[in-house]
Amino acid sequence: MNHLLTGLAANPALPPELLDQLLDLVAAAGPEDDDATKLLLLSLTGRSDLGPVRARALADRDLGTAVQLAYGGQLDPDDIDPGAWPVTAVALLDAGADRPGWARLLAAHPDPRVRWRLASCPGLPSDVAERLAADPDTGVVAEFALWAPGEVADGLARHPHAEVRYAAALNEAVSPALLAALITGEGLAPASSCLVCDTKDIPFTHHPYCPDPECELRAGAECDGRHGSTVEETRERAARNPATPAAAAASLAGHPSMLHRWAPAERTDLPQEVYARLAQDPVPGVREAVAGNPAAGEDTLRALGADTSPEVRRALARHPGLPLDLLTALAHTTRIGPVLLPRIAGASPAELAELAASPHARVRMLVAHRHDLPAAVRDALAADPDAAVVAAVSPHPGLSEEQLRSMVAVHGSRVCARVAANPGAPADLLAELARLEPPVRKALKAIASHPNATAEALRPCLADPKAGPLAAAHPALPPALLVELLDGADEAVAEAAAANPALPAATMARLLTASTEPGVTGPVS
Repeated sequence: MNHLLTGLAANPALPPELLDQLLDLVAAAGPEDDDATKLLLLSLTGRSDLGPVRARALADRDLGTAVQLAYGGQLDPDDIDPGAWPVTAVALLDAGADRPGWARLLAAHPDPRVRWRLASCPGLPSDVAERLAADPDTGVVAEFALWAPGEVADGLARHPHAEVRYAAALNEAVSPALLAALITGEGLAPASSCLVCDTKDIPFTHHPYCPDPECELRAGAECDGRHGSTVEETRERAARNPATPAAAAASLAGHPSMLHRWAPAERTDLPQEVYARLAQDPVPGVREAVAGNPAAGEDTLRALGADTSPEVRRALARHPGLPLDLLTALAHTTRIGPVLLPRIAGASPAELAELAASPHARVRMLVAHRHDLPAAVRDALAADPDAAVVAAVSPHPGLSEEQLRSMVAVHGSRVCARVAANPGAPADLLAELARLEPPVRKALKAIASHPNATAEALRPCLADPKAGPLAAAHPALPPALLVELLDGADEAVAEAAAANPALPAATMARLLTASTEPGVTGPVS
């Protein structure tokens, strides 16, 4: 019964009086019902018709629910006492509530977890910002360093604790000169402490697979008094910060650490000679980052075209500025996958026509994944002799029923799922595809969520583990069949049926009545 109530809680057609009954059930639930109640609460918080009274009643039941409602805009700040509900109050501030007095109150809260949450809220008053920057808890200060504005951010980048600098390295409000100093160390006093020497006798290196579940040190953290791992991680973070000067980030291109070289490889503001150097890096991951970097120039891209790593070539194929001749060459040597590549998405009509006329099916398939093709190109690909090309183009809008049926007749199950995903697929074709033996499971999943599917097409989908819940949620299912599904053995299908707006209101009421009667487990129909 619990899964049915969870579905009912998400049903947008649930009458107000039944919604109130459901809220009463939640309020009366005991600790033994905790897991089921949490699922119910999760469904209820997603409703748009709660109103302030119901929302407050749900918030009273569970802190996590209160926070979700706050972020969803369903709690009125006037109904919340920040002293009694500090975490909910922080969520409201984070969602944009204009309550500067709350921020001042919560910045002095005795629980550092509340102050930590507050530290990431936008638009904090300046006095609150100063207080958080001087908080006695390093974790609170480090969290605030990620979000602090202007001069406060600069002060935190100079903080004596290495963990605070580590956080500030990601903050784009830190001045470029200080971000550069976090990489080079120039003009910046050494940090005096880190999380390692705060808690361990040094020298100390943290085991990467530490068995202590309470340990909060990062894998590989080490300190010999110079806070080595945190300083190095700060350099890497600063190199990824787009506000860091390009020259400072580029200085890491020859660093011994792979992670330090990886950071500039992802930046889009470096000189071409830096990308060329990184394209020859011994680590495939660094070369892969360069291959996918839209700022990398043609010479670098062509050099990467002969890379021995398939991951590098695959990333290169996704480069938006890749020369077409290089892309077609990659199509022969690299498994690119069934995706629309950025270069194909930006291709001109003339380029599309040229690629679609290629003698190589893999090249034609690249074009077929674009679904706003000129009609002549689309129709030529729809009649392609290669099943993979036809499968790629078959969801294209504008294909006629005759074309879709021809695809299925020629290529069979290899294209059925994609044909079923075509937005113009007619109801009778969907029904025929659903009745195929043996079933094409991917086609059933596409049919189950297709807006043109009728009850005839949906019935075969109900027995499939993945398609069943989608079909049970479809508005075309008749009410009588929905009622039958409530008593089925598949709880996911039954829950989806309970959430279907076409479920009769009388059945919804019987579900609620049955849930309050001890020992009732039989049919609700």
